[in-house]
Amino acid sequence: MDTSKKYTTIHYHSYLELDQLLAAQKTRSGKFEDKAAHEELLFIIVHQVYELWFKQIIHEVTSVCDMFRNNAVDEKSLGVAVSRLDRVEEILKLTIQQIGVLETMTPLDFLDFRNYLFPASGFQSYQFRIIESMLGLREEDRMTYNGHSYKIVFTEDQQAILTDVEKRGSLFELIENWLERIPFLKFKDFNFLESYSKAVHSMLEKEEAAIKGTDYLSDKMKDMRLKMLGGTNTYFKNVMSKEVHDEMLASGEIKLSYKATISALLIKLYRDHPILQMPYRLLTNLTDIDELLTTWRYRHAQMVKRMIGNKVGTGGSSGHSYLVETAEKHKIFNDFHNISSLLIPRSELPDLPPKMVKELGFYYSDKES
Repeated sequence: MDTSKKYTTIHYHSYLELDQLLAAQKTRSGKFEDKAAHEELLFIIVHQVYELWFKQIIHEVTSVCDMFRNNAVDEKSLGVAVSRLDRVEEILKLTIQQIGVLETMTPLDFLDFRNYLFPASGFQSYQFRIIESMLGLREEDRMTYNGHSYKIVFTEDQQAILTDVEKRGSLFELIENWLERIPFLKFKDFNFLESYSKAVHSMLEKEEAAIKGTDYLSDKMKDMRLKMLGGTNTYFKNVMSKEVHDEMLASGEIKLSYKATISALLIKLYRDHPILQMPYRLLTNLTDIDELLTTWRYRHAQMVKRMIGNKVGTGGSSGHSYLVETAEKHKIFNDFHNISSLLIPRSELPDLPPKMVKELGFYYSDKES
């Protein structure tokens, strides 16, 4: 390899390929009208910027997935994964803010060039579909596109790549496998699930007795508080019984495996221990990304409602109503959100054996063991 020109000088303009980049905004209204619709340039630039950010998200998520394809994820690579997913979060925040820029265009402004867009649609964003699949949105969980697979709008080569992305294993699946390998669920004389179950029963009994015994609440308010409290047959049923959990998996109510769910619960409950802080941040990344994607979908749907009301979308979808449905249905990491219903107060947490506390901390000694 010739490295003689490796560090030669380069100009800002040529490094960023600005001639090519800035020549890529070609308005369709300008081709058919004496004067291009003023707002069409904004529309094109906003969506091109989206695609650039999508490219960066794919770059980051691909690198994180590659880290988790190995059977062992060390602390260093886990920190890098968290850092890159932090970046994905910041990019998603920008994509939400960009909707505000697009909304500086009025519905009447949009009508000046909307007819030139048919049948183009954001649904045809190939990169966004890759992102969804890489994160873990399965085809069977997707809304169909006018009764057809979401892949129908893409070329055969693009469809093949999307299928390959699905087969390689999503971030959801890779994180699930990693959680299943966590070694702290059984630690010699400490069985997390047994200890947790006892703590839940004890907590529920104390809180139920306190609600029933108070003189400050009416019977109606007591019933409401007891329903909010729940019991081992409500929120906690899928961790108290693997059989119940597997039934919920089979019905599609949940997606995360039993062992991975228990591991995620342990991480969230004992996150204050040093070694579990980075795994906790990783799980937080997943729920944040899911929340930001959902927020972006809702904002996008509201923007479409503002621009076209109840009209059909340019790609033939039902427009606003379709987008609202995807916001609710296309959640990927919902199981990690739901773990919050299984959390118990720190005061109720079972004490860990001293040796396990050392294992979960950064314990150093100048004495040889």
